[in-house]
Amino acid sequence: MASVTLKGNAIHTLGSLPATGGKAPEFQLTKNDLSTVKLSDYEGSRVVLNIFPSVATGTCAQSVRQFNKEAAELNNTIVLCVSKDLPFAQARFCGAEGIENVEMLSDFRDGNFGKSYHVDFSDGPLAPLHSRAVVVVDEKGNVLYTEQVAEITEEPNYKAALEALMN
Repeated sequence: MASVTLKGNAIHTLGSLPATGGKAPEFQLTKNDLSTVKLSDYEGSRVVLNIFPSVATGTCAQSVRQFNKEAAELNNTIVLCVSKDLPFAQARFCGAEGIENVEMLSDFRDGNFGKSYHVDFSDGPLAPLHSRAVVVVDEKGNVLYTEQVAEITEEPNYKAALEALMN
């Protein structure tokens, strides 16, 4: 169980992020057109998983905007923004914000992504939404980098996540 804070108050996730060097857990998430996508569909590309509670919050929205900006410069890399937001809300946000370089994915159907990546909050006012985290995966599905953001109201370390792609 990871302990993070929400405005200084301790809350917990289901566990630790996948181990660096190990295989990233397979997942099935829902795209904005309601089709299903799996991690293995991205094999051959590097993947940045930008995980957060809800795009309806300022910090989460900013992480999508920042990764959208950064993703435009990346080769053979896709940024997947994952939350439990409904696909309709994700699509509306992207349309209003001009977001085109990242893919929004929803864990609303069964929540298995949050469980297998251990990012669901197990207590506190945001349970069972996802915590803020970043997982970077190489072309073969191996975890290169992880960050469990310690304070949920803060943004992830974009620089460290992107530098993991350069190694």
